Amino acid sequence: MGITAIPNTRQVCVTETQGAKDLARQEPRLEKAGAGATQTEQKGKIIEYLWWMKKEGFAESTITRRVRLLKTLSKRGADLLDPESVKLTIAEQEGWNPTTKEHAVTAYTSFLKMFGGTWKPPKYNRVRKLPFIPTEQEVNELIAGCNRKTSAFLKLLKETGMRSGEAWSLKWTDFNFENRTVSVTPEKGSNPRALGISSELVAMLKALPKISQQLFPGLLRHFGRSFRRQRKRIAHKLQNPRVNCITFHTLRHWKATMEYHKTKDILHVKQLLGHKSINSTLMYTQLVSFKEDEFHSAVAKTVEDAKNLIEGGFEYVCTYNDIMLFRKRK
Repeated sequence: MGITAIPNTRQVCVTETQGAKDLARQEPRLEKAGAGATQTEQKGKIIEYLWWMKKEGFAESTITRRVRLLKTLSKRGADLLDPESVKLTIAEQEGWNPTTKEHAVTAYTSFLKMFGGTWKPPKYNRVRKLPFIPTEQEVNELIAGCNRKTSAFLKLLKETGMRSGEAWSLKWTDFNFENRTVSVTPEKGSNPRALGISSELVAMLKALPKISQQLFPGLLRHFGRSFRRQRKRIAHKLQNPRVNCITFHTLRHWKATMEYHKTKDILHVKQLLGHKSINSTLMYTQLVSFKEDEFHSAVAKTVEDAKNLIEGGFEYVCTYNDIMLFRKRK
């Protein structure tokens, strides 16, 4: 059938193997997953795969997602040493949308590649959806309600639009606090870039303890769990379920959307995000349709006032009777 499974070192005759497969189709698949030797072997293979991805330089977010999917497939009855079993288990996941199933296929294809195996992967058409874009007030309320480290991390994502993995890998030496810039080492094939940050964010970052070369030491997945607990508490306190929909990546979408609607310059947004292809950037031209009255307005009488407004995200409109007028999207 054009499928080559991972070599299996277990000493089982062909008749026994075929009988086990027939039995598995008649009995609950979870019962099959309970076979101790098989589960132990699969767990070891997943660990091998995890370290292989680390050595190959995969992003931590990719590693985490793929390992989680493979573990889930194994727990739900798939034999990771048998591509047909994996294909059947993926098909049986009625609660998974086509995008999740596509991710599972990609993860297993990569898993097989490490062991020199191949298969004929099933095809699932990903359903592309426009990302959720919160209001700036909702973003600011979330940032204000989190602890010091989480607030600084979220503020960094909001101002720069960088990926969470890029932000998490930053070192203190990547920052020029005097010039208020940060140099981003890209992931996922993006372009390197230098981005500006506000004096408010500089102060928040400087307040963090310098206990390692990394700005944010530790594991991102552990930090993510802490963030989700804080987010849930804040959403409940504000009685606003939309806050609970804000993820790290949501802030990248938010920044890109606001930059496009402020500048109408898609190439500027492409450079900001570090995209290789403009096709990845084009969706931000259709995300939010602002009404003309959806602005906060402010005035500045001095250069210092104007500077503070610009750092707060306001854009200059005009000068009237020696007073500078500014506005910012709500």
